[in-house]
Amino acid sequence: MPLVKRGNPTSPAGATPAHEGIASYTSALANPDPDTRWTAARALGARAEAVPALAAALSTEGVPRVREAIMTALMRVGDNASVAALLPYMRSQDASVRSSAIEALQAMPDTIQPFMARLFQDDDTDVRILASELARNLPADDATRILCALLQDEQHPNVCAAAIDVLAEVGTSAAVPVLRACAQRFSQMPFLPFAVSLAIARITGSEGSGME
Repeated sequence: MPLVKRGNPTSPAGATPAHEGIASYTSALANPDPDTRWTAARALGARAEAVPALAAALSTEGVPRVREAIMTALMRVGDNASVAALLPYMRSQDASVRSSAIEALQAMPDTIQPFMARLFQDDDTDVRILASELARNLPADDATRILCALLQDEQHPNVCAAAIDVLAEVGTSAAVPVLRACAQRFSQMPFLPFAVSLAIARITGSEGSGME
């Protein structure tokens, strides 16, 4: 589901006249009609004061396109409260909900960054794996620093594999020593040293294994 990037809505349904308050829109989020809820969510995308109402509506919304509109609205606000409202959906049992939440959070790289350390300390392995995906849109130096900090302490091979995959795409040369140390730590699991070799080769632009 391609979420609309942050910014002012361009469609009439998404426009919020400056002279209008938010009360009518926030109350419309509970309307029985899905189209009315969708329009309300679109209209609240630039209103930080509407985040609590959007978060509450998201927790009960069952119609996918309305839920996506609410997530898009939170993404357009893009503040800490919006991130906090979206983070719980990384734990959803619904793959489409998880995917939409990750996509929305990835679109807020500056805001999500302070939350990353906490996510990487989560007891849920799946949350740590998904958190690695949030680093893809961070500046390369920041993504490298955050993911290397994870790799230095992470004990679960699948979490390490997720971080290595992202580093292969966005990592800088500063990641190479940490990647090599990770490969040595998991030397009994061939898939991880192999993934590290590919990541180092991609980061350094070499054609060899990257492990020499």
